[in-house]
Amino acid sequence: MSETAKSRAAELSHLRRDGLAAGDPIPLPLTMASIFHTPGVETGIDQYGRYDNPTWRAVEHALGHLENAQCVTFPSGMAAISAVFFALLKSGDRVLLPADGYHATRAMAERFLKPLGIICDTRPTPTFLDGGFEGYRLVFVETPSNPRLDICDISAVAKAVHDQGGILVADNTTMTSLGQRPLDFDADIVVSADTKAVNGHSDVLFGHVASRDADIISQVTDWRGMVGGIPGPFEAWLVHRGLETLEVRFDRMCSSAETIAQRLKEHRAVTGLRYPGLDGDPSHNLARVQMERFGFLISFELASEQKAEDFINGCELMQAATSFGGVHTSAERRSKRGDTVAPGFVRLSVGCEPVDELWKAIEESLDRIGD
Repeated sequence: MSETAKSRAAELSHLRRDGLAAGDPIPLPLTMASIFHTPGVETGIDQYGRYDNPTWRAVEHALGHLENAQCVTFPSGMAAISAVFFALLKSGDRVLLPADGYHATRAMAERFLKPLGIICDTRPTPTFLDGGFEGYRLVFVETPSNPRLDICDISAVAKAVHDQGGILVADNTTMTSLGQRPLDFDADIVVSADTKAVNGHSDVLFGHVASRDADIISQVTDWRGMVGGIPGPFEAWLVHRGLETLEVRFDRMCSSAETIAQRLKEHRAVTGLRYPGLDGDPSHNLARVQMERFGFLISFELASEQKAEDFINGCELMQAATSFGGVHTSAERRSKRGDTVAPGFVRLSVGCEPVDELWKAIEESLDRIGD
């Protein structure tokens, strides 16, 4: 992790310090309110819970500190993505999406953007630069892509998109702002499902939009307040609490993933292994340039659907779950979610368990299915 990232992580737990008076609580208080006292002139104060909340502001301040940008929070990652599309696009606009990214983004575009007259195209992440970006109002990248973990060059895509007058949005869910900061590589907008590693405890849905463009932030914020796509105060409070341990958890998860990926490389049952931290991975050289860490996600293939299910269900230190980024290691056979992958394709999310004990459980489960 760079010195800048380390500094921001160190400061994160102390952002409230300068505003504290004697006797104030050091942890963030939870403000559960839909209405506020508004006598006289109603400017510069909280008025109604659809527009603002002190707990939201604290979380947005913390997330914005890590992104070095303004931040707007939402009740899920998909709510954040949807807000960008619906706040910034109009009928006749053209959008480019990753063909191999999170399937719900494509499904949302197909079902709800196309009927509004917004043209949606797709392109694979590894060759995202091929074909150029002429005519696209908004280009959306997800790098590393979920679930294959392919990578595209954010800086090169940003330059090419901007040369054509477009906006670049980067989904940074798989990495968090401690692992990668797309805004530093000239992306205009970052979206993230903070449901995953940012919160880290698998007990809340949350998302955010970050940008250094004040006009973009204004439009997204206005859209959120008008349609009511707002996070709950309690959910915001949980995410704020999770953020205070993000650096510790993320460091442990990434370090363990690097160790486990190397060991998976040698196991006879594993094929098609993908992890950006491996020297032989097609994305490794680019990952070293634009990523602070190599992440906690690993993907690979087992011989069949049944072997993949048996591996996941038979590992004592692994949960079968569709999300990722929690303190517990989890895995999923992704073909059952509609991804165009082999039946035995597994996405593994490495958690915070001691790495040697975790590997022992993984190896034992792999050995059983290999017999």
